[in-house]
Amino acid sequence: MFEQLGLIGCGLMGGSFALAMKRAGLVKRVIGYSKSPTTTQRALRMGVIDVEAPSALLAVSGSDLVLLSVPVAATESIFRSIIHIIGPKSTIMDVGSTKQDVVKAARSVLKDKMGQFVPCHPIAGKELSGVEHADANLYKAKKIILTPTERTQTEHLEKAKQLWAALGSDVHTMSAAAHDAAYAAVSHLPHMLGFALMNSILAQDDSKEYLALAGSGFRDFSRIAASEPKMWTDIMLANKDELIAQSKAFRRSLQAMEVLIQQGQHDALLELVTKASKARVGWKMNDKK
Repeated sequence: MFEQLGLIGCGLMGGSFALAMKRAGLVKRVIGYSKSPTTTQRALRMGVIDVEAPSALLAVSGSDLVLLSVPVAATESIFRSIIHIIGPKSTIMDVGSTKQDVVKAARSVLKDKMGQFVPCHPIAGKELSGVEHADANLYKAKKIILTPTERTQTEHLEKAKQLWAALGSDVHTMSAAAHDAAYAAVSHLPHMLGFALMNSILAQDDSKEYLALAGSGFRDFSRIAASEPKMWTDIMLANKDELIAQSKAFRRSLQAMEVLIQQGQHDALLELVTKASKARVGWKMNDKK
């Protein structure tokens, strides 16, 4: 049980965390801050938070658990604004989709409080952003990746593991570098491709007609292109090296198929398509049930 959660960022992810913590009886009070007062006011009306803080600093004051739910590009500035008031026993977490940049920001600012920081990435979300879409079940049966640093203290890591598990999440640990490499391949690149596909269609004269004719296959493939633009711009730039490496690998695969199509090589093309199809049929998300 935590006495107080200092929530910085009361949108979908932060709001859902607060609701889940409350429902599980893991926190007595939630103090929230968002850059937009409209967001915190809505969060207060919804019961996501109990007190609206006028600044990130005041949200952290007296909090034994602090969660940063902000764009990854804002992590360092938030750390700088709260560093002087973080309690010596407070556990600090984030929910950013990239981790090496977050860890770098923490190292540059937190200094002797670095041991209290447990970087986190919940593999959960919705295409719709905003606290109005907050859901206490958002993290249930979803993977949570923790990327502790060499300075993360065992007591804070264990607290993070236990609280996420209490929310019904499937907790995993790995290094920040391994995390960013993996999610460049299975998350960041697919989003990049979704955005690129939409833009490639929109750039054509008959785009409206094409989109009007699209069916469920296009709907399923393009779903993530509806994701929040600012957040995904920040994510792609934050993990640019790994993302570009994955993009190059994808282009090689795409070009290989283009060559086979151009040359009419049915059997070779069928082999590649079959290989991919079998792998996709056999793949499971391995979400905790």
